[in-house]
Amino acid sequence: QVQLVESGGGLVQAGDSLKLSCAASGRTFSNYAMGWFRQTPGKEREFVASISRNGGSTLYADSVKGRFTISRDNAKNTVYLQMNSLKYEDTAVYYCAAERWGGLRVSLNDYDYWGQGTQVTVSS
Repeated sequence: QVQLVESGGGLVQAGDSLKLSCAASGRTFSNYAMGWFRQTPGKEREFVASISRNGGSTLYADSVKGRFTISRDNAKNTVYLQMNSLKYEDTAVYYCAAERWGGLRVSLNDYDYWGQGTQVTVSS
């Protein structure tokens, strides 16, 4: 089992920045690729970004490419999502997830463990 706890969400204005963190515990963190997803009411959870086990490879949704950066610190068992130039449409609950096969997956069905989410609200 892997336990994931997100933090860093909050209320910001459009154009601001925010950095989310996801702390992992349980099994060896570096064995898992990690991803960030987000969800708004009435919509499906959507892929935001993913990162490989060693952090050497990343993948982004087109909607956040160039504005968001995913990174990880395996010594701290933590994955981050730096969000810059935030837009109103970035408002969502953000979830981190762990994927045991190590690939850069975009489908939520490929992820094995999930955090409980952190709310990000961007005012226009």
